[in-house]
Amino acid sequence: MQVGRKSCWRQLQASFFRLLCLIPTGFPVRSVDMQRATDNITVRQGDTAIIRCYVDDKVSKVAWLNRSNIIFAGEDKWSLDPRVDLVTKGQLEYSLRIQKVDVYDEGSYTCSIQTKEQPKPSLVYLIVQVPANIYKMSDDMIVNEGSNVTLSCLASGRPDPLITWRLLNPSAEPLDGEEYLDIIGIMRNQAGRYECKASNDVATPDVKYVNVVVNYPPTIKKAQSSEAQVGRMGTLQCEATAVPPPEFEWYRDEKRLSQGTQGIKIQFLGSTTILMITSVTEEDYGKYTCVASNRLGVQNASVFLYRPGTGRDINGSACVSQSLWLLLACFACLFFKC
Repeated sequence: MQVGRKSCWRQLQASFFRLLCLIPTGFPVRSVDMQRATDNITVRQGDTAIIRCYVDDKVSKVAWLNRSNIIFAGEDKWSLDPRVDLVTKGQLEYSLRIQKVDVYDEGSYTCSIQTKEQPKPSLVYLIVQVPANIYKMSDDMIVNEGSNVTLSCLASGRPDPLITWRLLNPSAEPLDGEEYLDIIGIMRNQAGRYECKASNDVATPDVKYVNVVVNYPPTIKKAQSSEAQVGRMGTLQCEATAVPPPEFEWYRDEKRLSQGTQGIKIQFLGSTTILMITSVTEEDYGKYTCVASNRLGVQNASVFLYRPGTGRDINGSACVSQSLWLLLACFACLFFKC
């Protein structure tokens, strides 16, 4: 950047000497004080930039140039840009004002003056900053557990924005990633709302979100046995987690139970199903099987309806099994909508 600016400075000096003869002499005679410490002026896109130039009574000619183009010669405006004008307070200031600054305004500006002794051009470089803006973000997606996922978040800005990622649930801890966030073998606990933030300290960071749903096969979390007296209602419960949500089936031995089965009621409450035997008989005691399934897999568990006082541990009686006939029966029901 420094080499480029020096080259630009030499070009501006040469241009200034060639153009100086074109500048009218009607502007008040003053010399220049550019306050050389302000070689760079930084302005945010859309704001107003004022490039200061102060003069005294030793100047014969003065002008503003942008690169090799004359903007003002004395008080005569050469630029056609309506956003550009002069700030002249009394006889001491000859400053250039640019309203609604944009990125194409960035570059070198020269307040060029001619005194009786020698020309004194001074260079100022205008830097235009642009707030961070996320212009492309991954769409919401549904993936299967174990697959590789790439989330993209592309942002623009000047200076280049820093991009950071977070998974908002449950902990919202930062993730390692920049424009692209790679998740190898995504797990069910990595599902949720991902936040991408682009910031460059020019303005408030730009933030966008993408939702990731992770499909996985059923896992039976709870299978609860119970005991009931003859003639009373018996209830058996089964709870499973899965995405998509699981479909439940109940079996007694190899027979599938349904709402139409005499004396049987079945409730489905989200991730839980309850089998109710409205009036227990001696034949109803024994093992029942709960089957949870979705398009990714099947899992089943055994529960028991006991006679009261048998001493069974009804809270720990669940037994997850994978009997072949039950898996085949379940898949058949899925395909044939039985």
